[in-house]
Amino acid sequence: MLNRKVIMAIADGLGDRPHPLLGGKTPLEHARTPNLDRLASEGINGLMDLIAPGIPVGTDMGHLILFGYKPHDYPGRGPIEALGIGVEVKPGDIVLRCNFATVDENGIVVDRRAGRIREKTDELAQAISGLELEEGIEILFKPATEHRAVLILRGSGLSDKISDSDPKAPNDGKPYHKVEPLNSSEEAIRTASILNLVLETVHIILSSHPVNAERVADGKLPANFILTRGAGQMIDLKPISQKLKINVSCIAGESTVLGVAKLAGYKTFTDSSMTGNIDTNIELKARLAIEEIANNDFVYVHMKAPDVKGHDNEPLEKARSIELFDHMVGLIRQQLPENVYFVLAADHSTPCEVGEHTGEPVPVTIAGPSIRRDRVLQYNEIDCAQGGLGHLTGEDFVRTLHGLLGFVKKQGN
Repeated sequence: MLNRKVIMAIADGLGDRPHPLLGGKTPLEHARTPNLDRLASEGINGLMDLIAPGIPVGTDMGHLILFGYKPHDYPGRGPIEALGIGVEVKPGDIVLRCNFATVDENGIVVDRRAGRIREKTDELAQAISGLELEEGIEILFKPATEHRAVLILRGSGLSDKISDSDPKAPNDGKPYHKVEPLNSSEEAIRTASILNLVLETVHIILSSHPVNAERVADGKLPANFILTRGAGQMIDLKPISQKLKINVSCIAGESTVLGVAKLAGYKTFTDSSMTGNIDTNIELKARLAIEEIANNDFVYVHMKAPDVKGHDNEPLEKARSIELFDHMVGLIRQQLPENVYFVLAADHSTPCEVGEHTGEPVPVTIAGPSIRRDRVLQYNEIDCAQGGLGHLTGEDFVRTLHGLLGFVKKQGN
C-alpha cells in the first residue's frame, strides 16, 4: 500500500467578497500569494461549503467537519473551548464561551472584546473562579486566547438550554442580553437565573479590580464584564483517531481549534508565540508541521489572522494576513516530503464588508503525488470555482483526503 500523508494548512475565515478598497477584488485575490498559487497550479482545486450552500458556520463547527466529524456531532462551543485550554469537563457541566468586555454604568456594551485585551486576563479570571452564589453550584472561570474565556457551572439540576448574553457584532452600543431559558424546564429556568446573578456579581468584582484600574489609567478600556454564549454539555463522541486508526497532529494558537482537535483525539501543539493574530509565529508552525508529518498520517496547521481582520472590517490588513499565510505555506513547502499531499483550506468565509461569518464557499486545493491536476493557476475564490474538485461539502472534501490515504472502505463486492 502507498505510504501517503497529508498536511492541511487552514486559513481561518479566508473567504471574502470583492471589496471597493481592493479595486473590486477579494483580499485573497488582492494579496501576493506565490506559494498558494504554485500549489493551485500543481494540484486540483474547487470550492467547499462546510455544510451546504448559504449556511454560515462557526470556527468550532468548521473545524469539527475539517477534522472528520459530521455536523450533528456538535457538542456546543463551550465544551470545545474548555478542552482547548486544558480544562477538565465533567458530565453534567454547563460550559459557556465568554468574552471579557467593557460595559458602561447602564449595561451598554461599549466594546465586546474590551479593547482586545491580551494582558493579565489570568488575574481577572482568578477573581471570578470559585464563586459560590448558590449552594451546590460551583463556578469555574478560565482565560483562553486573548479576550476569550470559559465559564463552567458545575452541579446538579442544570441545563444548557439557555440564551446568550452576548449581543454579538456589530451591536456594540446596545445593552447586553439578559439570559433567558430556552424551554420551560425547571433546570433551564434555574440555570438562566444563576447565570444572570453571575454576570451581575462579576461586573461588581471586575469594576474594582486593580488590573482594570491600571488599564483606565493607561487610557485603555476596562475589562469589567463577561459576555456569555454557546452553552453546551459534553457528549460522548468516539475520537476520529480511534475510529480511523489514524495518527494526527494539530498545530494552532487558537483554543477553539485545539479543543476540537482534542475532541477528535489528535495530538495538539501550541506556544505562547502562536497568537490569534497577525503576529503569530509562522516559522515555529512550519517547523512543527514538517517534524510532525514524519510520524503521523495527517497534520493540520492553522492560522487565525484572516478571520480576525475580516471581523475587524479591514480588507487591506486581511490581505496582509493572507500574505503571511502564504509565507508559512512556502516555509512548509520547502521541506515537504515527496509522499505528502499539501492541502489548502478554510473553515468559513468572513467578508470584511459584513464583519461576520457568512455562507459563501471557500477555495480548496489538493497538491501532491499522482494528483489529477486541473488547469487552475491561482488560488482564490474565483479561479478555484473552475477546478476539478467542483463544488463539494466539507464532508465530501475530508472523505476525498481520507480516500487518498486509503482509509475509505470500498463499497460493494
